[in-house]
Parts: sequence; C-alpha cells; structure tokens
Amino acid sequence: MELKELIKENERRRAAIEAQRRREIAPVRRRKEDSRRFSQDFEFWAERCVKIRHKLTGKMVSFRLNRAQKNLLEVMEEMRLKGEPIRVILLKSRQWGGSTLIQIYMAWIQMIHRENWHSLVCAHVKDTAATIRGMYSRMLEDYPKVYVGSGKAAPQFKCYERSHNTRVLSGRNCRVTISSAESQDSVRGNDFSMAHLSEVAFWRSGTARTPMDMMRAVTSGIPMEPYTLIAIESTANGAGNYFHSEWLRAEGGRSAYRAVFVPWYMAEFNELAVNDAGELWDSLDEYERRLWREHEITLEQLNWYHHKRMESPSHEVMKAEYPTTPQEAFVNTGNNVFGINDIDRLRLGVVPPLLRGNIEGDCITGRGSMENVRFKEAPSCSSGETHVWQLPEPGRHYVAAVDVGGRWEGSDYSVIAVFSRREDDRQPELVAQWRGHLDHDLMAWKAAAMATFYNRALLIVESNTLESEVGLTEENDGAYLLQQLNHSYLHLYRRRVEDAVVSRPVMRVGFHTNRRTKQMIINHLISIVRDGEYIEHDEEALNELSTYERKRTGAYGARSGCHDDLLMTRAIALFVMDTEPSPGDGELLEGLKRRRC
Repeated sequence: MELKELIKENERRRAAIEAQRRREIAPVRRRKEDSRRFSQDFEFWAERCVKIRHKLTGKMVSFRLNRAQKNLLEVMEEMRLKGEPIRVILLKSRQWGGSTLIQIYMAWIQMIHRENWHSLVCAHVKDTAATIRGMYSRMLEDYPKVYVGSGKAAPQFKCYERSHNTRVLSGRNCRVTISSAESQDSVRGNDFSMAHLSEVAFWRSGTARTPMDMMRAVTSGIPMEPYTLIAIESTANGAGNYFHSEWLRAEGGRSAYRAVFVPWYMAEFNELAVNDAGELWDSLDEYERRLWREHEITLEQLNWYHHKRMESPSHEVMKAEYPTTPQEAFVNTGNNVFGINDIDRLRLGVVPPLLRGNIEGDCITGRGSMENVRFKEAPSCSSGETHVWQLPEPGRHYVAAVDVGGRWEGSDYSVIAVFSRREDDRQPELVAQWRGHLDHDLMAWKAAAMATFYNRALLIVESNTLESEVGLTEENDGAYLLQQLNHSYLHLYRRRVEDAVVSRPVMRVGFHTNRRTKQMIINHLISIVRDGEYIEHDEEALNELSTYERKRTGAYGARSGCHDDLLMTRAIALFVMDTEPSPGDGELLEGLKRRRC
C-alpha cells in the first residue's frame, strides 16, 4: 500500500471512530426538568448523575459511555424497550468497562424504574463481587442532590438485617447482594430480579458443585418479566468450559441470551501515537496487516496492538487476552491437545438428535436384551438417555464403543457411542449415544442392545474398569460380565495378549487402555480431528476435546473438573475402525470361530 493512501485511509477511520464517540446529548446542565428524561434515556441519566473513577487519572468524572459500552447498552435497551426480559452473555477483552456499565445499568433500573427490585452480584471470588458493588456505593455518595425530590433524603445504602453481604437502597427498598461462585447455598431462596454474574469462565468446577449448578441456583427464581435482567460476562479462559458452552449456544441462537462480543480495538485506551506511518507498516507481519485490511481500525490502534503483542509470551496468549474475534478469545493456550480451529470445524456438524429415548430388547439383561430390539421414545431420566441422530441403514456397518464410568451421580459417566464405518466416500459419523450412570451389568447389556440394533455392530468395551472390578455378587463382577457378553454377543472386539501360563498368545474381550495404547489412540484422534475425518453431532463431545490436555508428566487427561468419557469413545472407536477390517456377513462367523476365547 502506498504511504499517502495509507495515511489518507487512516484519517478517514479516525474521523469515523471519533464520530461514534461524540456525545449527542447537550452539555451537562443540572436542572430539575432533566429528571423527566431520566426514565427513557440511560446515557442522559448516567452523564448527569453518575461519577466513576477515571482509569488513567484516578479522578472522579462524569460517566460518559465509550464505544464498547454503547454497543452493549444498545442490546440491553432493545430488549427493555420491547418489554422482553433482559438476558445477555458478554465475551469481552480486558479493560473497557463492561462490568461498570452492567452494574450502573442495574442501578438505573432500581433507582428510576422499579422498587422492591432485588439484585445479585456474583463473581468467581467474593472480593471481585464486592468491588463491582463498590461502584454502586461510590455513585450514591456523589449523586447530585438537585435530582433528589424535595423533602426526600439522598439515596444511600443501609445494612440489611445485620447481613455483611446485603445492602438495601433507602427509599426504594431494593436489596443488592454479593456472593461468590463458591457459595451457591447462600443465594438459594432469594427473590432476585436481576443478576450480574462476573468472570464466569473462571468459576471452579468440582464433583460437589459446578458452574451450571450455581447458575441454576441463581437464575431459577428470576421471573421472565420485563426489567428482569441476567448478565453473564467474562473474559475467556480456554474452550470447553461452561462459559464457552453457553457462549456457543447464544451465538448459535439456541439460548435465551443475546451474545455480545467486544474486540480489543473498541476499548478507548488501546491506542498508541504513530510517529512514522511508513516505518510502522514495514514492521508489521502478515497477521497485523490483515487486521488493517479486514477491520476498521486505525494505525494508532494497530501500533498499540503491535507493541502490546511484544509483551505477551506468545501470540496465542495475546489473542486470548485481547481477541479480535470470538474464535480468537477461546484459542488454545498452555497444553491443550486439540486445536480450537480444528474443533470449530467439527462444530459445523453439531445438530439436535432426531430421537430421544431408549434402545431396548425384550429384557434388560441377558440374551433377552438383544431380542426384538427397537427404539422407544421415553422422557429423560437421571440414569441416562439415548440420543439418535440416524437410524440404522440396511447393509451399513457400525461400531459401538463403551467407556465404563461410575454408578452414581457425581462419578464419571458411562458412555455408549455408535458410529457408522468409513465406507465409499462417507466419513465415520456419530449416529447414536447413551450417557449416564447405571450398574455395570445393566450398562453392558444396554450396550449389547444398541450394538444389535445397529446391524450387529462391532462392540468395543473399554475393559480396564471391568477387569479390575470384583462385585459383591457374581452379576456385578466385571470379569463375569465380560464373559457373559462373550458368550451372548458374537461381534465383540477382542485383543491379542501374551498368556504366561500357556506360553502363547490368546484373545481377550475388550479394549485395554494403558500408557502405550492410550498414546496410540489419542495420537490417532489428533490426526482425525486435525484433518476433519469424522462427523460429530454432539456438542458436549467437542467441549471435552477443548479441555483435553497434556499434563506435566507427559500423560494425557481432562482438565481439572472436566470429563473425557465422550472423548475416549471417539478415540477407541475411530482407532479400531482404521485398524480392524469391516467384515461382511459371510466372513463374520468364520472369523469369530478362530478368535473365540
């Protein structure tokens, strides 16, 4: 690009951005008549009544919305003016005042529009929530007395029944409570009308509590009424966690929440003066030049990005902290095994299941579980539900992989995933899946029923748990279950092992995952995901790919608080498909006769 053209285009962009920043309301003149406009014009009220601490000078200044804050306000106001409940999920870059706007907007509703309208501020730690509420407190301290009605006391916070966490707004009877994601019991039973949920991507997940549990505890009591508000906001913290999942639902239009993304160049402080435009342009790499071509940013903004990037240990870290697009915000950092861009390509195949219910035979255990097998629609239950994306096609070959988990809620899930084999020009594809908690004998026979339903699919049972399990009864003994399956279901995966007793190789039922075999199947899955060589329909499986990492020891595993049961069924099934031939009906029995234990 010619230098003159570059400078001319930069001047045009600077003027356009300045026009967006320019205020449309009149200069501040404190008149009692202004209050008539307060109920319909948030920006007008904020500039006249609210003071905030300036980020650079530290001085208290009138709250004038920047460009990024205006974008978020526009979304919330659109819902308010339509009489809809206000529901937003905000993916943000750092330091532009998103939390400030949400909190002041909630204060506007409580002070101008609604009485007895209680709110909650919940963050990953309580100190952060207290800081957010502190903005409200400072605003009340500086609230202009000229806008307080004659004979009325200035609004202020008062203690609420000796509670350290709750304050009540005098004259409006609106409570403001702070909490953290660590204490969900403290928010149950409260009649909140608004909730500001901050840094949700950093909420911890464990066996006793998850971000979803906390969200349910907070939001279940908030009615779907006008002026109710739930704002979920966070910077990204990797992919596959609760916040990432909720963002994808909102972005795809599958949620009650409106997705709002604020890129780094909308923050007003992310600019750095340019002394020599030609020298700057020559110092940029291809990625930075592409930013100029594809986005309406100025050379001053690009100069800031160029220098800020030098402070980051890697470009991936820079993208996560200061994203240009939502996809960059969730880019992999650290030791993630699968690339976020590769996972996003697989997300194109995510669709709701065709059917939900159960695949079952005449009985729930034994050979009867494989007789007259059919699909039966049924309401979801706590033990698990079968999702079907495609019914079996005549003549098509399938593989069913089983990852054995725990029996009780809170333990690892058991998963049965059925895939069509690679045939002709068709890629392997997820066609059905069950995920839940069941006694292992019931789960094993359910797997046999599903494999039977899908044209006697090759059934691969991950056998580690069952081989090491000795139950209280013979029916719950893992080795006994494998033996029963071996005698009841012909098309069962077997592996060759060396037997020291007979001094020769023997065939054993099941896929045994150890350090060597796990390395093989994960490396194979990495190439499959990278090259997009299978079709995935379940979003939760892709979330597991997003949180799978290489540990410091070199071993693979799920990130703390996350699962990998869905991922393991993919790894096992796709590996076996590419290493085991697909037998025709004529070959099947002869092959099995030679391989029986």
